[in-house]
Amino acid sequence: MFFRNSSSSITEKQVLAALGHVDDPDLKRDLVTLGMIQDLKIEGKQISFSVVLTTPACPMKEAIRNACLNAIRLMVDKEAEVRINMTSKVTADPGNQALPQVKNIIAVSSGKGGVGKSTVSVNLAVALSRLGARVGLVDADIYGPSIPILMGIGQERPRLAQIDGKEMLVPFERMGIEIMSIGLLVPPDQAVVWRGPMASKALKQLIFDTAWSNLDYLIVDLPPGTGDLHLTLVQALPVTGAVVVTTPQQVAVAAARKGAEMFRNPQIRVPLLGVIENMAWFSPDDAPEKQYFLFGQHGGQQLADALQIPVLGRIPIRQAVSAGDDAGLPERVLQDPVLEPAFRSLGEEVARHLAIRNATQPPPSKVQVAMG
Repeated sequence: MFFRNSSSSITEKQVLAALGHVDDPDLKRDLVTLGMIQDLKIEGKQISFSVVLTTPACPMKEAIRNACLNAIRLMVDKEAEVRINMTSKVTADPGNQALPQVKNIIAVSSGKGGVGKSTVSVNLAVALSRLGARVGLVDADIYGPSIPILMGIGQERPRLAQIDGKEMLVPFERMGIEIMSIGLLVPPDQAVVWRGPMASKALKQLIFDTAWSNLDYLIVDLPPGTGDLHLTLVQALPVTGAVVVTTPQQVAVAAARKGAEMFRNPQIRVPLLGVIENMAWFSPDDAPEKQYFLFGQHGGQQLADALQIPVLGRIPIRQAVSAGDDAGLPERVLQDPVLEPAFRSLGEEVARHLAIRNATQPPPSKVQVAMG
């Protein structure tokens, strides 16, 4: 029922009723019911308000803005002057007391090594940060840390600070991302030869003895496979969701599925957000529109179908990745006309599925795993 205003007086009730016809495309409920309409002000025919989205990385931001504008002009007053402030407040687990300054914890996993999981973790963190989120990155691969090299801080050593009477590690900041890794605490040429309990203790220290600021997302780059460190993470922290990285190769897909099933173990039950297919194809610099499927096709989709989760993104092979990784310059990815939109889209999809998860599933919690 349309009720376009016939007088010069526009009321708050009319505006909210119109905006009640605009749904969040992911949460399937209207913006007013979801509490996303805030700071509504009306002066004559001038209307202003904020739409508070669940993530700064929302890919539907402009569509929601246009829907609000059309609803008001169609249902309230076609001559209304509407100013809409699109902002965001990342949803979080209110019960997370283990690391209360972090809203969402994302585990990045793979079934085997060599699929580019750490490179994906770095560039996912960069993408989320560039989309406006506050991001941290933990290198949880205690035995083979690579984040310091990928981020160009391999020769750095963290400093300590007294915070609330406790000595804490101060994370490095690079490209707006807070970073901590065991690779920053031991010499680069020294092997970490620790039994499982020592490695697990080191991971806990990296997470809990680091002075993280208030973060929207903390990305945890897990070691490949499954083992003590994976169990340590889910026992120590309420992981909001996990993503699985694979290449199209069947051997990688098979290993990734086994790794993904760990999160679905009845004792663990960490939600799987989706699959990331890395090295999906090769595009040469002199012909970026061409696609050469060096490792086969559809492996990521096969894994997603088997797990009944979405494919969050497909990342091609480009020279900018290897050059940036070797030089510790992830900025090179941002300058690549193929990779930059691929990782930006990946960041948007991960943020979107996290928001859906937070709105539709119970809050995450630490799990109790019987060690046998």
